[in-house]
Amino acid sequence: MTNQVSDLEDSKVVLFRRNASAVPRQRRTGVDERRGQVLTTKVGLQMPAGLTFEDWERAGRQLSGIVNSSSWWLGDWLVYGKDHYTDRYQRGIRAAGLQYQTLRNYAWVSRRFDFTRRRAALSFQHHAELASLPIDEQELWLDRAEQMQWTTKQLRSAIRVAREDEARDGTQTPETMRRLAVPGSRLQWWHKAAEQSGIDFEQWVLATLDNAAERALVEDEEAEREQAGISA
Repeated sequence: MTNQVSDLEDSKVVLFRRNASAVPRQRRTGVDERRGQVLTTKVGLQMPAGLTFEDWERAGRQLSGIVNSSSWWLGDWLVYGKDHYTDRYQRGIRAAGLQYQTLRNYAWVSRRFDFTRRRAALSFQHHAELASLPIDEQELWLDRAEQMQWTTKQLRSAIRVAREDEARDGTQTPETMRRLAVPGSRLQWWHKAAEQSGIDFEQWVLATLDNAAERALVEDEEAEREQAGISA
């Protein structure tokens, strides 16, 4: 019973109404106050018994928007922490109870898209699909995805078809023709890791390499500082 009370105290009320006039002006207390409302708690949603399909559908759209926005929020949060608190930001991550690897993926996408270039009509995952591309190609595919109202899967498929067409036409640039020889067993291992992380394979590879490069550079910087301190 104590846990249930605690959950209610930590609950946030989300109103899914058609217009502002539908919100009652008089504040009520107790159970009556929560009747007809959707409550978000730390362990799930509390849905009212009489919720209409329209309100249920509207709730889904709003929840989807929150999830999409939170990826950007967390990515920007980590970028700021890394830029301003180089020696302490990991402590903040641990205190917040967040998964560092997931945050790094969010931060990587956030860095690749300046705030002014992010499309509100497209999801964070749309941007993640394009994060490894040059800016001009990012803008091209963002425009297409927005105009055609593509899902993430449709965007990924369109990019793949375009690459295949380029290959058939022999129009690859030196950048797209670069190849890396990887043993098959290792490739399968990487695919499995990407699936467990819940992100696209190419994005996972790029993010992992970026993370490794960043760690190596940070270690080099720390070694240089230590050497400078010893020399002094």
